[in-house]
Amino acid sequence: MAMMIAGRSFGAPQARLLALPAIAIAGCTIWMMLPGPSDAEGHAAAEPSPTIYAQNVSLVEDGAAPAAVTAPLSIAPESKSPIEGLRISSQSWRRGGLGSKALVTFTLRNANDYPVKDVEIACAFTRRDGSHLTDRRRVIPDTVNTRSRKHYSGVLVGFVNVNANKAKCSLVTASRT
Repeated sequence: MAMMIAGRSFGAPQARLLALPAIAIAGCTIWMMLPGPSDAEGHAAAEPSPTIYAQNVSLVEDGAAPAAVTAPLSIAPESKSPIEGLRISSQSWRRGGLGSKALVTFTLRNANDYPVKDVEIACAFTRRDGSHLTDRRRVIPDTVNTRSRKHYSGVLVGFVNVNANKAKCSLVTASRT
């Protein structure tokens, strides 16, 4: 009975054969209209450029007098970036969550004269042969005190490719408290 109902809904057998390509074309059209691949793999962000301070200095020969005297420009004191006194002293990683998550263990050392917070790390994952697979970033919303170290174990960095074998983490940014 069900076969007859299905057979009669499309009519003749020739109509059934024409319906299959129409369904395939409609499916391909819908698939092409879907959005592109997500940015889940992540892209390495541009490194923050250092601030450059310049002073306008004009040269005056011994015998010539300057046309106008201007006050000297003051240069802002060059402050040391919080990231300069911070380093990762030891690091390792393991898989978690059925092998799809990267859990990183590391120690941060702060040699600055001030506490540092909101440290961002970037981890690059590679295959056994050294070819790059993916990058992951993570902000550690914690404070590392002045001239001290802090150990973090099993920090979830994100999902990682199943072919990843090695990880190398580095510091990206940090803030003064």
